[in-house]
Amino acid sequence: QVKLRESGGGLAHAGDSLILHCIWSEEDSITPYSLAWFRQGLGKDREIVAAIGRIDNEIYYTDAVKGRFTISRNNGRQVMQLQMDSLEPDDTAVYYCAASLRTYGVAPEYYDRWGQGIGVSVSS
Repeated sequence: QVKLRESGGGLAHAGDSLILHCIWSEEDSITPYSLAWFRQGLGKDREIVAAIGRIDNEIYYTDAVKGRFTISRNNGRQVMQLQMDSLEPDDTAVYYCAASLRTYGVAPEYYDRWGQGIGVSVSS
């Protein structure tokens, strides 16, 4: 079983930066194929933020964060990172780390394991 834990959220002002980390633990030698960040704002559905697979061309950013956020992973460290720059109030949400054991994808249905979520709040 793969377990995930987020860290690095908190409060920020518009224009600031935050870094989110997701640490995963591997059981039975299972390395996630795809890792992703989703977020859910107040009164909104959960939406994809960014995803990264296991090869260089498997990467995705939603239009709202392109040019501002950068996703990366280090399988040896078992860490995924989301560098969040130029934060905006609309980035305020609970952010969830997710892992797919099967394939690369951007829909939540692809993902088998989820973290508990971590809050990000951006003020004007």
